[in-house]
Amino acid sequence: MADPTEHPMARAPFLAACRRGTPAHVPVWFMRQAGRSLPEYRRVRAGVGMLEACARPDLVVEITLQPVRRHGVDAAILFSDIVVPLRAIGVDLDIVPGTGPVVAEPIRTAADVQALRPLDADDVWYVTDAVRGLVGELGGVPLIGFAGAPFTLASYLIEGGPSRDHARTKALMHGNPELWHALLGRLADICAEHLRLQVLAGASAVQLFDSWAGTLSAADYRRSCLPHSAAVLAAVADLGVPRVHFGVGTGELLGSMAEAGAEVVGVDWRVPLDEATRRVGPGQALQGNLDPAVTMAPWPVVARAVREVVQRGAAAPGHVFNLGHGVLPDTDPDVLTRIVELVHSLPVIPPSSKPVESRTPG
Repeated sequence: MADPTEHPMARAPFLAACRRGTPAHVPVWFMRQAGRSLPEYRRVRAGVGMLEACARPDLVVEITLQPVRRHGVDAAILFSDIVVPLRAIGVDLDIVPGTGPVVAEPIRTAADVQALRPLDADDVWYVTDAVRGLVGELGGVPLIGFAGAPFTLASYLIEGGPSRDHARTKALMHGNPELWHALLGRLADICAEHLRLQVLAGASAVQLFDSWAGTLSAADYRRSCLPHSAAVLAAVADLGVPRVHFGVGTGELLGSMAEAGAEVVGVDWRVPLDEATRRVGPGQALQGNLDPAVTMAPWPVVARAVREVVQRGAAAPGHVFNLGHGVLPDTDPDVLTRIVELVHSLPVIPPSSKPVESRTPG
């Protein structure tokens, strides 16, 4: 395979930072940037359900492009949802407004796990069609493909929908480890194929979202979650694109998450990036981590917080500026544009040769 660093796209700041190079400027994109706060998004989504929108390549292309046009971000992320591949293989689920993914028949038995068939290209033709269309439209802006990690998908399948305590999920994990690993192994195969299809269609990077991994203890994560996330990331390693691994509330898991193999570890807003660098180690770049709620404060407060994130991010061998989670729906889009402009105006500070000082023990 050709060296991906020799491709012209490799000079894109986002990809350079992911590969621990020196980008022309600190790159920035926002999770959930494709929609939520944009009035143009609400217009095109009017009367169209989430999963219907995800299955229409024309809408996927338009919605993915909207934040790139408006904000000038350094990467686009495909408009889709982590449950799309589950729906594509026949799982009876829907995304209910105000609730989230709801599964009609939650996983309970080995037969339920066996019913999860492998994903193939025909199942998600609309995803790959959209990716190919976007590559042509985006020019030199990298496109990020993504998938939900096995643990997070399993939690929806077991709970039947969003959960505060993930009690059924953890009960199965502890009470029937054989069934648990069979389920996550099958989901890892589905996630891996979904990512591969996006990259083969033209995505320049991928992100694995483990939204609910932060509900686990460090020991449970290492034993019951990490091997399956690592399998997903390993399955796309040969494609040569940067891989980002992100979870919410995962401050105590950052060291273990780094072991899963991604080039970039995403950090939520709870852990400063210089401390996150110490926990992750010098081998990987970081992504993050402005608190999404800060974007709704007065601009001087926002600007001060943005500068602090960039300053702390300089401790990492590569830094992609992002929020610590997704854009809140009531965020003023103009503030996001100003954040991009501010981040781009700040000097790129080469990673320090000094050791990172920890502010917290452990």
